[in-house]
Amino acid sequence: MISRFVLQQKLIINFGNDMSKERSFLMRGCRILIYVGNSMTALGLTAIVLGILGVFDMEPFSFGLSSGIRMIGSVAIAGCLLSAIGYGISDYSS
Repeated sequence: MISRFVLQQKLIINFGNDMSKERSFLMRGCRILIYVGNSMTALGLTAIVLGILGVFDMEPFSFGLSSGIRMIGSVAIAGCLLSAIGYGISDYSS
C-alpha cells in the first residue's frame, strides 16, 4: 500500500515537470511572437509616418493596383496580428 502511494506521487511529480517544460516552451514561443509582432508594427508605422512626411518614397512598394502605403500598412497590420496571437496565447495559458 505504501509503495503504491510513493509510485503515484512520483508519477505526479514527473508529470508536473513535463508540463512545466511544455509551458516554458509555450511561453518562449509567445514571447517571440510578441517581440516580432511589436517590431513589425513599429517598423510599419515608422515607414508610414516617414512616407507621409516625404522623407521616404513609397512608390517602389506599389504593386499592381495597390498603392505603396497599403503594402507598408500591411506590415504593420501583420505585426498587430502576431502580437495579438502571442498575447492571447499567453493570457489563455496562464
